[in-house]
Amino acid sequence: MKKLLGVVLCLIGVATFGCSNDELADEKPPEAVIDVEENSYETFLGSYCWGSNGQTTCVDVAGPKDVLREEDPIEVSPSDQVMFTIDGEEKPNKIHVVQIGMEEEVEVTVEDNTFTAPTEEGIYYYSYDVWWMDDKVENVSNGSASYHFALLVE
Repeated sequence: MKKLLGVVLCLIGVATFGCSNDELADEKPPEAVIDVEENSYETFLGSYCWGSNGQTTCVDVAGPKDVLREEDPIEVSPSDQVMFTIDGEEKPNKIHVVQIGMEEEVEVTVEDNTFTAPTEEGIYYYSYDVWWMDDKVENVSNGSASYHFALLVE
């Protein structure tokens, strides 16, 4: 399911990039970090479609559980506030966050780039999916990216 989501995101990006005249400044999506209790943590760039210098590049990457298998999760307390920050002047204007468990995926409610960590102990994997939608043409993306991270609630 996660791989399918990545492929769908890339296909949407490929289909819509050709329709947009706007380009994003950098060759790859900007870095994203999460902030928890005044500490910042890097995320891992997953699948993305990005246009720069007249060319669009789409990259498909495995889902969070596969990408983060060898990485230490970020330790948080139950109900900590988790905030997303993306570098660069151009910020995404569409956001979707999914918590990926052993059996299911759950959409996470995000307000002001912030969500609340789970209350139950355990490891939780996340995909933070963002789009830079065109301001002039409806349903056209100038870029998309997925950022992966894992939380260890203790």
